[in-house]
Amino acid sequence: MPVRKYRRDTSEVSCCLKYLIFGFNVLFWLLGLGILTVGVWAWSEKDTFNNLGKLANVALDPAFILICVGTVTFIIGFTGCVGALRENTCLLAAYAIFLSMLLLLEMTAGVLGFIFKDWIKSQATGGFQAFIIHYREDPDQQNLIDWIQEDWLQCCGIEGPKDWDRNNYFNCSSRDVGSREACGVPFSCCKRKSNEIIKNKQCGYDVRKPGFNYDVGKIINEKGCVQAGEEWIERNMLSVASCTCFIIFFQILGICFAQNLRADIFAQKAKWH
Repeated sequence: MPVRKYRRDTSEVSCCLKYLIFGFNVLFWLLGLGILTVGVWAWSEKDTFNNLGKLANVALDPAFILICVGTVTFIIGFTGCVGALRENTCLLAAYAIFLSMLLLLEMTAGVLGFIFKDWIKSQATGGFQAFIIHYREDPDQQNLIDWIQEDWLQCCGIEGPKDWDRNNYFNCSSRDVGSREACGVPFSCCKRKSNEIIKNKQCGYDVRKPGFNYDVGKIINEKGCVQAGEEWIERNMLSVASCTCFIIFFQILGICFAQNLRADIFAQKAKWH
């Protein structure tokens, strides 16, 4: 009597795929936790939690943006990390859904941003104007606008230095109340000097004052930040597009990996029945 041979099914959940998803999302999880911690710390330093009712322009608050980004990153990293480690199909499904939603939002924002360029520009102008008005009131917004003007775009104001007249401290009429910064601009508007060791915080004093004796163009940046931002995007269009494609590629890869791992887990569970 012939002996019937049965082929043993040796398929199993891919350990390589499982720990690849786990390792990547551990880093993502820790990154989200770090960003969230910085945002919460910034709010606690400003005593924002005890004065939430007085918080104005919350969408423009750098600490609030950090909290939102950190929370989203933390949740996505948590679902991917724990879902892969515990082979939990529900968490892996949630991870894939979160990445899909994020990808959809990014693509929608990109398309709408291309179509409504003028609206985006007006919103950026309004946000920058709010930063100028509240420059001395919020240290986070002050540090952000200083970084934009001094380190990133080397610019001054929205369309130029005159925009700083919107701020009570730099308004030329503030001379009447004894403001030393009246008719001036923040130090971040000043042009960098190659041999400067200690930053001159008073370099922007009186530069908008009528009858100023020096060449203003040699002291401060006269280009507005909106124009400088547009020029920066044009110069770095290839880099911006490459980074965007890189991020989208890894998001799609994460979705595919999560779905493949779920399929492996379901295949193993099917053997139990």
